[in-house]
Amino acid sequence: MKNVPDSNILLFRSCLVSVEYPGVESSTKFVFDKLGVDYEISEKQTCCTGLGHYSDVFTQIDTSAIGARNFKIAKNLNRPNLVMMCATCYAINKKSVKLLNKNDDLRNEINGLFEDNGLKHLTYEKNDLLPTENIFHVVDILYGKKDEIEKNIKYDLSEYKIATHHGCHYCKVHYEDTIAGFRDPNILDELVEACGCKTIGWYDHKRATCGTGFRQRYSNPDLSFTATADKMNALDEEDVEILIHLCPNCHIQFDRYQHLISKRENKNYKAIHLNIAQFIAIVMGGDFNKVIGVKSHTVPIDSIIKELKEVK
Repeated sequence: MKNVPDSNILLFRSCLVSVEYPGVESSTKFVFDKLGVDYEISEKQTCCTGLGHYSDVFTQIDTSAIGARNFKIAKNLNRPNLVMMCATCYAINKKSVKLLNKNDDLRNEINGLFEDNGLKHLTYEKNDLLPTENIFHVVDILYGKKDEIEKNIKYDLSEYKIATHHGCHYCKVHYEDTIAGFRDPNILDELVEACGCKTIGWYDHKRATCGTGFRQRYSNPDLSFTATADKMNALDEEDVEILIHLCPNCHIQFDRYQHLISKRENKNYKAIHLNIAQFIAIVMGGDFNKVIGVKSHTVPIDSIIKELKEVK
């Protein structure tokens, strides 16, 4: 397994997390603080361009240049370990680092753009950061702290039927760095187990996309929601009550559109949706409003979790 740090971390803010589910960020910070993870957030950090990049608004040069700027911010803060709350940020930044290190023409063009615009201080030198050694997802850090998670459990959620959805951009893009499998992804399942719970494990469509497809959600909604319905139907057949995510885009697709797809399929889907950081924060005793951010969810969390039972 790759070496996972717990210090010198720049926690990379996600536009989708901040706008749609701010409780994911507050939960991540709550859990990191409990686990003794050394991290910082920088107001200078900008968006990774993910949504725009995958919708062909930003070119690879644009995206890599913005990546180079964010990487320089991390280096200047002496926090070279960038940790993403969003799977798209993870995939985008890992690719940008690889390109900047391997593609001399691209790196030179971007550094030339910096110099031409009075930004020579942002110059990216080859191997300033490394894709496997410096770019991580929050789940990687949490996985490295599984034993500590087990020591901080306050509430028992083991009575609920739980399933996981891992997200394409964590498991399918840079699969050589994926922890706990990518053909049958289990990193979320193992983290749920560290919380004293069990998941249903493998289920039909476990590896399938959430259906977002970035622009497909808007330009080809029938195809997008058909893929989402396939997943929701598989979860419904298993009577799943809580679906655990690691990507805010997936979270949006399931949580925001669950009622719409229920009408489309003429079914009453009951599952609630939580990011893994929110789930862990709940079992650690995080406040539902101030930490978990339940008011930002479309499917009410208390439709399933009506009361918390303390661990004996």
